[in-house]
Amino acid sequence: MGAAVDLALKPEDEAFASSFRVWLEGNLLRPPAFVDLADEVSWGREWQATLAAERWVGVHWPSAYGGRSATPVQVALYQSEYARSQAPQPVNRVGINLVGPTLLAHGTDDQRLRYLPSILSAEEIWCQLFSEPDAGSDLASLSTQAVAVEGGFEVTGRKVWTSYAQFATWGLCLARTDPDAPRPQQGISALIVDMSAPGVDIRPLVQMTGDAEFNEVFLNDVFVPTEQLVGIEGQGWTVAGSTLAHERGTNFPFKEQVVHETYLARLYKEALANGALDDPVVADALAQSYIDLGVLRLHNLRTLTRLGRGEEPGPESSWVKLMWTTMTQHLSETGMAVTGRDPVSSQSGPWARQWLWSRAASIAGGTSEVQRDIIAGRILRLPR
Repeated sequence: MGAAVDLALKPEDEAFASSFRVWLEGNLLRPPAFVDLADEVSWGREWQATLAAERWVGVHWPSAYGGRSATPVQVALYQSEYARSQAPQPVNRVGINLVGPTLLAHGTDDQRLRYLPSILSAEEIWCQLFSEPDAGSDLASLSTQAVAVEGGFEVTGRKVWTSYAQFATWGLCLARTDPDAPRPQQGISALIVDMSAPGVDIRPLVQMTGDAEFNEVFLNDVFVPTEQLVGIEGQGWTVAGSTLAHERGTNFPFKEQVVHETYLARLYKEALANGALDDPVVADALAQSYIDLGVLRLHNLRTLTRLGRGEEPGPESSWVKLMWTTMTQHLSETGMAVTGRDPVSSQSGPWARQWLWSRAASIAGGTSEVQRDIIAGRILRLPR
């Protein structure tokens, strides 16, 4: 029998959420119509700097480094309030949510002092150089090489699906420093790559939506100084574990719950107005979306209970990721049915764009196949 769910928040958690809600009400900026992605990123830097000035970005970071030392419960509440306000996401998300916590866990004091302040302010944007064309879900099979030279390393390889690389100042890169290590997870190191260094070639990838925030990054004998090694040489897999734990952490389901509550309310209102609700297929689809969202909400309450007790989320986070993938794709398909649009022939409008984006949901953040494997092995205890 599962553990009881505690629906009560501590007074300090309620005060934290209320304080952020009030701040958003008085300071939230709505983005204008952007000319292109570069214009959007430029505006995003200004919005993130506004958040950082009041320490409302990177709230999970220690106060000594510009955060608020927020507890996991408070981080979940922060994400919910942020999503509920429909505020634009901070532009330096990779730096805030992935690189910052990784440097806090594995970086030197000099690295923290050098890089952390500019991450919060978005003065310097970061990207993550992990995935490769032949090393996506199986990251340990990466082939990018980092050869030791005087004063550092020369890095050669190819990375892909690198968000905002064309705007990034720095990239956190995994490269193989010991190709003769007995196991693929061994002999990998984490390096900070200057994205403007000679030998870095960034090529944007245009997605189905027409956007190009993803990129291929080619590294050709790129020099990385020794002081830009994160953690111990050859122990990059441990560093990567910290990064990926934050990528698949507890922030995601709480934000997505609120985002999809907003989507569903908007879609129901539109179906009611245009008569689509009279179609039993559409009505059933909306009802199923409501049920799916209710299940996600109950899971999030259970997760909050665990976090409040000081417990870490377990492998059930893979089930949440898998459920969210199905939910967002199903809701997007329902959106197209309500609006009567064909996303393949007409890519205009928010629901068409959402439908196109949702196709990647089964890949981003860990493929559905990988999530099913985790569920089978770690939850159901099925044989390999």
